[in-house]
Amino acid sequence: MKTDPHPFSPFQERLTKESRFVFSCGPHVPCFTECCGKLELLLTPYDVLRLRTGLEMSSEAFLDTHSVIRWRTSHRFPEFLMKMDPESKRCPFVTPQGCSVYAHRPGACRIYPLGRASTINPLDGLKREFYFTVRENHCRGFEETQQWNIGGWISDQGMDEFNRMNDLLMEFYVARNHAQVAEITEQHIQMFVMACYNLEKFRNFVFKSGFLTKFVVEDELVNRLTQDDTAMLEFAFRWLRFALLREPTLEMKAR
Repeated sequence: MKTDPHPFSPFQERLTKESRFVFSCGPHVPCFTECCGKLELLLTPYDVLRLRTGLEMSSEAFLDTHSVIRWRTSHRFPEFLMKMDPESKRCPFVTPQGCSVYAHRPGACRIYPLGRASTINPLDGLKREFYFTVRENHCRGFEETQQWNIGGWISDQGMDEFNRMNDLLMEFYVARNHAQVAEITEQHIQMFVMACYNLEKFRNFVFKSGFLTKFVVEDELVNRLTQDDTAMLEFAFRWLRFALLREPTLEMKAR
């Protein structure tokens, strides 16, 4: 699964975290912010969590204001894309000085000019990942002199947590493809959207619907779920795999 808007070509070199490249970006580069428009920017659940937190918006308000839905997807679940400015076709958060939500920018923006592909080997169940460079005609950053290795760039851009959380989504899609379950229903889609993209609503579901009387959830985790959105999103994927894929990711209490 790729969580950036740039497709991988089989002719591109697959890079590891030890691979090196030359790149720099900022106001000193002539093409500064040109990459912030005319693109389909996929918003993962963790992207939405970070953006709406930084903007101090509810999940519902953020999605209504700043996203569009793509319904036709290979995995059959909807995806959310950033809603670009209708006139300029640019991200609504880009300014002449740069990104106005830089500390909470999406993972695809952080990792640029790299792309990442991650998958699970069906034979041993182990995760595989590789990286590749995204070289667009407008980008002049590769003409700079600053050298990086892939691992250093990932850490510098704060991508480690994004990769970890985005992999939960990838693993859910992979598990869905291998699960022997019935066709996805409208109810399944509603459950998926609530759990992944509306954590306030999912938190109410966990704490106000009798959920905790049915499932075994450790007291320490219950306390974290009351206020830690990242923990709640991790828990949401556990619940989805139990409820939609019939995996034993949660334990029901004895009656």
